[in-house]
Amino acid sequence: MTQLAGVSTPEVLKEARRRRTFAVISHPDAGKSTLTEALLLHARAITTAGATHGKAGRRGTVSDWMAMEQARGISVTSAAIQFEYRDAVINLVDTPGHADFSEDTFRVLSAVDAAVMLVDASKGLEVQTMKLFEVCKQRGLPVITVINKWDRPGAEALDLMDEIRERTGLLPTPLTWPVGIAGDFRGVIDRSSHEFIRFHRTTGGTKAAEPERLSVAVAAAEEGAAWVTAAEESELLAEESQDHDEARFLANETTPVLFAAAVLNFGVQHILDTLVDFAPAAEARENASGGHRPVDSAFSGFVFKVQSGMNASHRDHVAFVRVCSGQFRRGMIVTHAASGRPFATKYAQHLFGREREVADEAWPGDIVGLVNASALRVGDSIFEIEPVEYPPLPMFAPEHFRVVRSADSSKHKQFRRGIDQLDHEGVIQVLRSELRGDQAPVLGAVGPMQFEVVEERMTHDFGAAIRTEALPYQLARRTDRASAEILGHDRQVEVLMRSDGTLLALFSTPWRLRNTVRDHPELMLEDLATGSNEVPAAY
Repeated sequence: MTQLAGVSTPEVLKEARRRRTFAVISHPDAGKSTLTEALLLHARAITTAGATHGKAGRRGTVSDWMAMEQARGISVTSAAIQFEYRDAVINLVDTPGHADFSEDTFRVLSAVDAAVMLVDASKGLEVQTMKLFEVCKQRGLPVITVINKWDRPGAEALDLMDEIRERTGLLPTPLTWPVGIAGDFRGVIDRSSHEFIRFHRTTGGTKAAEPERLSVAVAAAEEGAAWVTAAEESELLAEESQDHDEARFLANETTPVLFAAAVLNFGVQHILDTLVDFAPAAEARENASGGHRPVDSAFSGFVFKVQSGMNASHRDHVAFVRVCSGQFRRGMIVTHAASGRPFATKYAQHLFGREREVADEAWPGDIVGLVNASALRVGDSIFEIEPVEYPPLPMFAPEHFRVVRSADSSKHKQFRRGIDQLDHEGVIQVLRSELRGDQAPVLGAVGPMQFEVVEERMTHDFGAAIRTEALPYQLARRTDRASAEILGHDRQVEVLMRSDGTLLALFSTPWRLRNTVRDHPELMLEDLATGSNEVPAAY
């Protein structure tokens, strides 16, 4: 392990142990952006909580900074926010909630050490929640579960525990237990101290709710039947061995559970305390060769997101880098693993939503924004002294395809620059062919809302309004040049090249793909997710 002069191993280890880097994941409308805002409020990183929808007297949320996000009340892009709480440094990476942006969410989950799974009390584990949980499971991320919206009518608390256990395979180990049914949120039992924590509402939910701790005797006297029921249910959980065990949590066998009402700031302090007390600190990360890079090695990191248009006053773009090892120092010379070329990190920033401040240093677990590092793309690794390359971030298979053209032929230069930049950021997959040319590239998306983001940003960020036309393709397979020669003669198949050089064969229907595989079994038609040439029975 090589360190630069002046940077001691104990210092790196100390700073790495202070870091808690996590993402909040959920189905749309479970309250993810609201919870993010409430966490910042309780950590005193902001003084007034914002709203995901316009509401008199309330500003917008810190994490949802795009105009489209603020107008719709949903997250469509990831945002990094760093703040301090107690003696820890928290790196919260907000994720897109909508399924159409699963690719961006997957990238975020590659850069964090834990996840907070937000569950709507009335809806339970929804489709997108389960998809994101499966990604966490694949990546071995410990998951803390928060049952949100307990201030509204919803399911029985014990029923939700059964659902978590049956559908995720994790044993829920509640740290708090609600007093009062969903819709009648009195407070929670702190299951470690057995105290009753009562919450008090604040005007509009814009200020931190002050908790009041009461003894068992006082709680029983004041809350009556609601307390008795909650206490009995908590005792039942103990009998079933549903108490927190740190080793089992980090081994992804259990999930600590907390109850909250983020919009009222109820139960939020417990979430912060749980992250600091139980979530893992930055640790050695696996590299592309299967080894692990110790946190006290020389500096290294990887890019999990590239974003432009965050600052309306400047036409810069920011590469979000997860620091994996060593100390990052602004101005240091690092090596780009993909090209082997060195470059200086002159403009480095910590991020707070779209707001920025100069980052003179950063440590394992931190997220650093490198401004105008134009050579960096999503998935790239960078390092100092000791070479390392982290596993590449996979690109999802596009399922929706549109031809895009400039609405104004005089704006072709802006059009091309905008499309290239959005491709560089990974906002959309750009496919080209000699037949279509640069003036009419094909956009491939995981979900149709990605096209709306492209239209919005092309108009407002690059001054080049666009026209799009849907193509009759439903799926894509990776192919090679020899196979492309044969596929080119089929009218219901089109072969295009992605910007990374990958050839993609687009098929009009699953039936067309099945027939092609049957008629030409020798062709390379790999599934982008599995690498298999087989066609699933579902097709």
